[in-house]
Order: sequence, then structure tokens, then C-alpha cells
Amino acid sequence: MLVLAFDTATAAVTVALSEWAPGHPPRLRAESKVVDRRRHAEVLAPAINTVLGEAQVSRSELSAIAVGVGPGPYTGLRVGLVTARALGAVLKIPVHGVCTLDALAWESKRTEPFVVATDARRKEVYWARYDSATVRITGPSVGGPAEAAVPGLPALGEGALLYPDVLKGETPALPSAAAIAELVVSRLSGGAGPELLPPEPLYLRKPDAREPGPRKRVIPR
Repeated sequence: MLVLAFDTATAAVTVALSEWAPGHPPRLRAESKVVDRRRHAEVLAPAINTVLGEAQVSRSELSAIAVGVGPGPYTGLRVGLVTARALGAVLKIPVHGVCTLDALAWESKRTEPFVVATDARRKEVYWARYDSATVRITGPSVGGPAEAAVPGLPALGEGALLYPDVLKGETPALPSAAAIAELVVSRLSGGAGPELLPPEPLYLRKPDAREPGPRKRVIPR
């Protein structure tokens, strides 16, 4: 089974190809991570081609797509989800969504409670609280850093590192597509982990861009 995973919900455009066979742990075949907050659309497709090329795998050989569904900014998140759904439709393979906060939690491998917080801009964070790397207990939510903070608990993610006076920031800071692929394989094989989601966006708030309203009537003098 070959799982192509990617995430565009944060400043990172991360892509990975993981191979899995029953009875064996997943094996990472190739991975790419580019941090570019403004060029998700330009970076994702070439990154996918690079990962598949390094692994010497064609798209027709893929078994499933795994994609981060956020929460995250509207534009960047949409790039990954549209690409995932298009690939799934063309290749006729399943597309599995993963909460981006869950991917950060999963990568940490922690067994004690912690918080994950990513950058939501506007001096806010997207956050969730976890009992362990495999169990989310609260969230995802969006709000000020103080809403996410729990005294004594470490906080993972870029959002936590932006507000060290409120959140005890630790790594990983940005999500890994390899972790997304591992999480999907674990769930599909009956293992532990946060639930998989449909490939639909977790925006949590309305996009900044809005359609213009009706024009104001001009009264001639």
C-alpha cells in the first residue's frame, strides 16, 4: 500500500510517500517540506512530483491520499484539499483527511498531556488539548493564546512558539506529511489514533476575503 500524504494548512508545504504492508511498520519512501507562507499553490504540485520521482513511483501505483484538513487559513488550506480530491477522483482511490493539529500530536509520540497550537494570525492560535499523542480531548478551537494555555503543560506547534510568555512552546513546530501518512496507516490497520476525517476544510472562522456588497446608490445633486 502506497500512501501519498500532504498538508498546506500552515506555513509549511509538506509532502511524503509512505509504503505499508500488513504486519510491518510504514516505511517512508520520500519526503519534502518547504516553508513558504505565500506560495502554497506554486509549491505543492512540484513537491508532489519530486517526492514521487525520488521514490520512483507513478501516480497510478498509489493506494490512497492523506491530506491535512486544518484548521488553517482559507487560501493555503484550500490548495491541499482541492489537490487531494482531484487526485483521488482521477486515480479512483480513497482520500482520508487528518486534522493538522492531530498530525503534530502524533509526531510528538508523547504519552503525557499537552497542547498543540498553530498560528491563526490576528494574534490568535488554532489549538487542541491532548491526553497523549493518540487521544485528543478538547478542540480544535480558535482563540487567544491564553485560551489554549494550561499551566504546566507543554505546547507544540508554531503558534506556541510565537507566544512563549503564555504557552510553553516545544517542537515539533510545523506538521509533517510523514506523520499524517503514519496516522492514516495506523487507523486503517485498526490501530490507535485520532479519527480520520472527510477531506473537508476545518476553517473554524470565516475567510478574510469577502464578496463585495451591493453598490451604494449615488444621489445626484
